[in-house]
Amino acid sequence: MIATAATPAALAQGWSALSLLHGRIETRIERALQAGHGLSAREYVLLEVLSRQHDGEGGHLQMKQVADAVTLSQSATTRLVTRLEDRGLLSRYLCLTDRRGIYTDVTPAGLTLLADARPTHDAALREALAEAGRDTLLRPLVEVVEAASPTARS
Repeated sequence: MIATAATPAALAQGWSALSLLHGRIETRIERALQAGHGLSAREYVLLEVLSRQHDGEGGHLQMKQVADAVTLSQSATTRLVTRLEDRGLLSRYLCLTDRRGIYTDVTPAGLTLLADARPTHDAALREALAEAGRDTLLRPLVEVVEAASPTARS
């Protein structure tokens, strides 16, 4: 646990700034993905998460793990999966070793859409961070996000 001497008011202000940054980024990404690809930000994240699965042991995610990754409840995640399945972007099938388990995979059409949408997502993220970086309240948070990126650490 991190010890902090910050007052409750200072913590609340920090949380408010973090929430503001998140909202600005998500709004920018949502608009860009909807306009360019007919895809919501949550749909993009779901496709991204599921595209990183593999067929080896432990390679498929359980619905709870998927829900955690897209920050939705399990029921909301199931509805999201169903919508993308109806669009032909995902498919579901029974686990071969546990017939109670159901796996979800990204279809070739889903992988194509994800590949097409990735540059749009990345550009919108960069634009949102650049804009937020000009705000003195948000600049320190933007610096943390940038420092946490894998390319910044390599």
